[in-house]
Amino acid sequence: MLLIGPVSSIFDFQTFYVLLHFFHAIDALFHTGWFVESLATQTLVLFVIRTLKRSWKSRPSKPLALTTIAITGAAILLPLVPHASSMGFTPLPAPYFAFLAGATLLYLGLVELAKPRLFGRRLGTADPQPRL
Repeated sequence: MLLIGPVSSIFDFQTFYVLLHFFHAIDALFHTGWFVESLATQTLVLFVIRTLKRSWKSRPSKPLALTTIAITGAAILLPLVPHASSMGFTPLPAPYFAFLAGATLLYLGLVELAKPRLFGRRLGTADPQPRL
């Protein structure tokens, strides 16, 4: 929480900046963009923090991979459903998804870099219990 939380907050503020200054977002677009970015980063980070190994060296279980990708996909598609506006959502502009992909990859990379500090010297060992 003390290490990854501030990294997450930095990406929230980055998203606020991009939405306000590049997309000139008002209520619905701001709400939708932040929702999608938050859900994508906080769901996909499971692939990084679920193991002490480097995330690309440890394959997630099929149920974890499928549900994580499904949840992220649902968040991206939710603004397109017929009653999305009643939930405060609006379709996102296509360029937003380039920002989302880049920001998410950068976030996951930073969490991967922070993981050794979070787990200490045990990173890469066979010990399955992280020190939180």
